[in-house]
Amino acid sequence: MAYDPRLSSAGTATAPSPPPPPPPPPEAMGGTTTPTTQPQPTSTPNEANNNTVAESESSSSSYKLRFCTVCASNQNRSMEAHLRLSTASSPFPVISFGTGSLVRLPGPSITQPNVYNFNTTSYSQMYDELLSKDERLYRNNGLLNMLERNRNLKWGPERFQDWVPGQPRVEHVSKGDKGALGTEGGVVDVIITCEERCWDAVVDDLMNKGSPLNRPVHVFNVDIKDNHEEALVGGKAILDLANRLNEAASQERKASGADGWENGVGEARRNFDARVPDILAEWQEKWPHLPALWTLAWL
Repeated sequence: MAYDPRLSSAGTATAPSPPPPPPPPPEAMGGTTTPTTQPQPTSTPNEANNNTVAESESSSSSYKLRFCTVCASNQNRSMEAHLRLSTASSPFPVISFGTGSLVRLPGPSITQPNVYNFNTTSYSQMYDELLSKDERLYRNNGLLNMLERNRNLKWGPERFQDWVPGQPRVEHVSKGDKGALGTEGGVVDVIITCEERCWDAVVDDLMNKGSPLNRPVHVFNVDIKDNHEEALVGGKAILDLANRLNEAASQERKASGADGWENGVGEARRNFDARVPDILAEWQEKWPHLPALWTLAWL
């Protein structure tokens, strides 16, 4: 057993090692034994502080950035990314939107798309309608499979321009939307679009909203072709970017504390923001076929 220096300060010395040969047992000498109780070590102030720091570091390492994924109709690319982020081994809080004026899905011809309204038409309604129209067509082109995935993630497509940053989103938690936990406050740290025109629409809309929260948000574009195969690859790439960003955020919060983080101030936040371009550059080397853009905007 290791020697505990605190025992001597408490008035109890450790017993010396018995010299060989071992002494005869007390019973053989006609004596009796008296059990002794060795004091248990107690936590010192330094140990208590260390425990507090360890708990703080554990909390910091479990920190999760909040994400928003965006494509034109909130159907394919943004929803694949939504799926990847919300069902990762360590899930992220995530919301998703479209930037178009209407939700447009392929129809029987290029001039006959299926058109729906944002915010009022559920994925289940779209699924049932296309199923009744032509199950064979929409099964073969992947729309029914896509809508099946979508309706298991959230209620229906939302339009980014209708989103009010800071407006509570508690109803999405009650609906069972994947990734809704952590987004109840209606704010995000990172927005990732899937097409340059969507990135333009998002940046313009944030400027038009006038930054009511005065809160910084990183806006990325990962250019993904709008088909099911490319959406699968793009979703993996977006999850990789999210993991890299979150790791850096956790490191900075652990090193400098989280003071001012939510308001975009403090050393940890400044250091994280400064690292973002390098993180994106490293990510781009791994995913060269997915051209990316980035800017810092405000909610």
